[in-house]
Amino acid sequence: MKTGGLRLGEKILFGITAAFVLFALLSFVGMEIHRARSGKIMYAATSHFDFSPEGLNGSERFRDLGCSSCHRAVRNGTNNGVNLDGIGSRRTLDYLIAFLQQPETTYGTKTLDHGPAKGAAYVAGLPEKDRHSLAVFLSELKATQGSPDARLPMEGRSGFIDEMVKIWAPSTWKSRFHDVREESTPAHDKVQ
Repeated sequence: MKTGGLRLGEKILFGITAAFVLFALLSFVGMEIHRARSGKIMYAATSHFDFSPEGLNGSERFRDLGCSSCHRAVRNGTNNGVNLDGIGSRRTLDYLIAFLQQPETTYGTKTLDHGPAKGAAYVAGLPEKDRHSLAVFLSELKATQGSPDARLPMEGRSGFIDEMVKIWAPSTWKSRFHDVREESTPAHDKVQ
């Protein structure tokens, strides 16, 4: 039974582990110093809102009804359901009103059950004033163009995207689909 120091293999293993830990620590510190000097924000907020009085009322109803227990809005809530930050940049007020009146019809599928005694589309049973306030609130949750929450990509053309479309899109693509970068007004979500 050996009571002395470590064997050669153990020394090598611990030495390699220590080198990896030291490298990771130095890399982290170096990246933080670089980020601090560059002035770039690591996790910039890409959603914004400027609520009207009705939008503020809708925000209160959103919280009072417990919607934030499943949905994230105004950077609060959970991600159990759909993240609603930026939805006002992806959907029109008319779409949101129609959705809240008939969620499953507008969405085209069953929605998640919202708890006991609240069928999947319980929001449709709310008073029209509440539904309208909620729709206004949601329509005022905007996203910065080009951000992950936005419908439209960054302004201007992208040589990379243009090349990918040119290389990978089938020849029938232009006749069947349209390039959202060329849109002047979002028409994809108009309720018919």
